[in-house]
Amino acid sequence: MSLIARLRAYAVEALGIGGPDGRGAAADDTHLAATALLVHVARVDGILAPSESERLARLVEGRYADGPAAAHALIARATAVDTEIRDVASLVEMIPHEANGSEREALLAMAWSVAAADGVVDEFEEALVERLGRLLGFDEAAVAAARRDGTAGATAS
Repeated sequence: MSLIARLRAYAVEALGIGGPDGRGAAADDTHLAATALLVHVARVDGILAPSESERLARLVEGRYADGPAAAHALIARATAVDTEIRDVASLVEMIPHEANGSEREALLAMAWSVAAADGVVDEFEEALVERLGRLLGFDEAAVAAARRDGTAGATAS
């Protein structure tokens, strides 16, 4: 069984993602993977600051969940996946290649926003988000643009 298939099976069985009929599973997988990537960014420096947790919850609620309770539930499931997987490339593989560029750009800007939520983008966060940008298919200029967008949003919120 491939890693992606194992992730999906784990999400359905252990985390309650998607129904038994599979409806909504693709969107759930994508949202779970994107949220797990954001959780990974928030935790990469070994410190999950309250400002990072708050920013993460706000971003997930605004993009992937309908309300605070759904956002916190998705973050809890994503944290479990991140703890088990710990491989950014595998999580990126769960995001469909046909996802439009603006969705991938938004995810990258969100990652920068989470990294900057505590006021400092440390070297681990910077390296991770730059790698994430490359894995999502962006060049250096696009990664830099996403950083401007994400960190501008970080200081404005």
